[in-house]
Amino acid sequence: MAKNNKKLHTKVGDRVIVISGKDKGKQGNVKEVNPEKGTVLVDGVNVVTKAQKANPMAGVQGGLNKIAKPLNASKVMICCPSCDKATRVKKVVKDGKKVRICSKCGETIDV
Repeated sequence: MAKNNKKLHTKVGDRVIVISGKDKGKQGNVKEVNPEKGTVLVDGVNVVTKAQKANPMAGVQGGLNKIAKPLNASKVMICCPSCDKATRVKKVVKDGKKVRICSKCGETIDV
């Protein structure tokens, strides 16, 4: 089995802005990242209504439930905490540690 070396520009907990699609302009925190499929799950973005049958064994309540679906990672950009804008990320080594830096204002994104 071959190794899959896919990497994404976002991590769990990053604040991101949606740059295309029906939710363009919305912001949210990344809850889940799937590098195999190239998708990210963002809190409060790409919410769909799903009709579900009740299942007491699994603890699922029946009816119309709103659930968040994953987005393609190319549709989101990281939001810089200091300048509050969508930005690309530069990766540099500071004090022997890899750090992500905002390309617009130069502040570090990793805490």
